[in-house]
Amino acid sequence: MADIFHDLPIKAPIDRVFEAISTPEGLDTWWSKHAAGAPKEGAEFELSFGPGYDWRAKVIRCAPPREFELQMVQADSDWTGSQVGFRLEPRGDVIWLRFSHSGWPSVNEHYRISCNCWAMYLRILRRSLEYGESVPYEQRLDV
Repeated sequence: MADIFHDLPIKAPIDRVFEAISTPEGLDTWWSKHAAGAPKEGAEFELSFGPGYDWRAKVIRCAPPREFELQMVQADSDWTGSQVGFRLEPRGDVIWLRFSHSGWPSVNEHYRISCNCWAMYLRILRRSLEYGESVPYEQRLDV
């Protein structure tokens, strides 16, 4: 199994960061095209990324305002069963976001592409929270 890790500082209040990583409205600003669900353990999230990419995830950890984790239950074969997690740690005047995407079946091409994509998406998240920037869904991978 393989894992993806990214850590980054975000200059925003912890509650705003938690909302951006755990609510449908928040996820839609930087990751998904359309999300639906509730940030509570056991809840199911719908994550739409366009035609043919209507995925589902289960909330397996929700401890506001510090931790949120999803387990992918319906996705492509590389993502199904993997976990996407966020840990928030206050450090001085910033919130340190510790991101993980664990449980990849192998270090294949999709894994390598996703390592890069997560870095881009997390940068969009940070810029949105710090500067109010908005990137249309169709342009997010070009930023």
